[in-house]
Amino acid sequence: MMMPSSFYKVRYSWALLLLTLATLLSLQGCGREVGYNAIPRGSVVLAFGDSVTHGTGAGPDEGYPAHLAALSGWDIRNHGVPGDTAGNARNRIEQALEETNPALVIIELGGNDFLRRRPEAVVKEDLRAIITAAKKTGRPVVLVGVPRLALLAAAVGALSDSPIYAELAGEENVVLIEEVFSEILSTPALKADQIHPNREGYIKLAEGIATTLRSSGLLR
Repeated sequence: MMMPSSFYKVRYSWALLLLTLATLLSLQGCGREVGYNAIPRGSVVLAFGDSVTHGTGAGPDEGYPAHLAALSGWDIRNHGVPGDTAGNARNRIEQALEETNPALVIIELGGNDFLRRRPEAVVKEDLRAIITAAKKTGRPVVLVGVPRLALLAAAVGALSDSPIYAELAGEENVVLIEEVFSEILSTPALKADQIHPNREGYIKLAEGIATTLRSSGLLR
C-alpha cells in the first residue's frame, strides 16, 4: 500500500529535527571542559586556605598539603593561615600567586566565615573573588567543599558541604572536592576537635583530594 506524501514529509521533518538536536548537543559538549592535562611531578602547587590548610590539629608537616605532596610528587607551598576568613584571604591571594607562580591552585576556605555567622551569599562572593584571581593566571583551580555550621548535624555526625561550593564550581568551571572534608568532621576518629582533622583525618583529606584530581586528569 502506498503511503501518502504527507506521511513521508512528517517522517522527514522528525528525522531532520532529531539530527539538528544531536548536532547542537554535540557542539555544546565540545565547549565543556572534559579534562585537564596532568600536572608534572615537581611542579609548584599553591595550597591556599585557613587553619585546615595550615594543618592545625596535627603535628608539623602532617597537614593535607604534606600528605598530598607525598602522593603527587608536587612541590606544594602551604599558604594556610589559622583563623583566616574568605573575606580576609581575598586580600592576600594576589601576593600568594605572585610568590609561588603555581601550576595549580587549591582553595580551602569558608569555615571561619561560617563560625562568625557571615551570610553564605557574602562568603560565596568572597570565594568567587579568590577563584577569579587564581583563574587569571591561566592555571587550573581546585575548590575544597567546607561544611556549613550546623551544631545538630555535627553532634550526630551528619555534616554536609555548604551548597555554595557546588554552585561556585559549576558557575566558575573549577574542580570541586566534594563532601570529603564534611565526612572527616563527621567521623570522631578523624578529627582533633570540632573543626580540625587529626593526622589520620588529614591523610584522608589528601587521599580524597588526590582521587578527585586523578579523575579530572590533573594527577596521574
